[in-house]
Amino acid sequence: MHIFGKILGTFFGFLFGGPFGAAFGLFIGHQFDKARRLRQAGFNTGFGSGPSQAQRQEEFFKAAFAVMGHVAKAKGQVTREEIQLASTMMDRMNLHGEQRKSAQNAFREGKESDFPLETVLERVRISAGGRFDLMQFFLELQISAAFADGDIHPSERSVLHKIAQGLNFSADQLEQRLRMQEAAFRFQQGGFGGQTGGGRSHSSGGQWQQASTADQLSDAYKLIGVDSNADAKTVKRAYRKLMNEHHPDKLMAKGLPPEMMNVAKEKSQEIQNAYDLIKKAKGF
Repeated sequence: MHIFGKILGTFFGFLFGGPFGAAFGLFIGHQFDKARRLRQAGFNTGFGSGPSQAQRQEEFFKAAFAVMGHVAKAKGQVTREEIQLASTMMDRMNLHGEQRKSAQNAFREGKESDFPLETVLERVRISAGGRFDLMQFFLELQISAAFADGDIHPSERSVLHKIAQGLNFSADQLEQRLRMQEAAFRFQQGGFGGQTGGGRSHSSGGQWQQASTADQLSDAYKLIGVDSNADAKTVKRAYRKLMNEHHPDKLMAKGLPPEMMNVAKEKSQEIQNAYDLIKKAKGF
């Protein structure tokens, strides 16, 4: 527990300013302790001056893979399959050389038994500037990695709830995103997406070669986040909201690391594919 700064701040504050000075000193000491704790967690701090955009992006990037490693360790021993899933995520981001090495190191750090999850998530909130879209992307990235094998272990779900809470998402919000990701996984396996599933098949005319089924349409509704009996206006509103939250260029402008641009593009394409299938089925 980091309380050294609070003790000193309170003491000297009281010494020079009485009770009011003690309160002010306690606040300054708390800020010092928090900055010290974050430094020990391996992340840059901007105590006295805010971190640059590049520093925030680097912190967000490292934290994403570190937390990914922590989620992988939730079931106990990290398996070869889970390490391969992390490598697949790195491939999706086109990571090579030092970038890939940095991601691998962060993943290994996340597997340590004393990994400071709460502290790292606090730093993610800071590096994201409190922006909902970026924190949502971070959470969905962890869900996507955990669900890459098609299932969520109870221990993984428990850790995901801690991550959601640390990013100021409610339990209900997490469960909704878990349902959407489960539907997205099946949707990809059915031929509509292809980045982690069975691949997308097209005819020479660019039309879907694989016929849509009732199950695939049901998954498309869940992916968009609407009921199957939703009218066109409701579907369009949900689609536009999701696209606005996941638009790659908007995420980049808000501070998304450039290495994650491909993943953001894949997500927006996934949403587009689901919407297109619903439009075709409903005839609007």
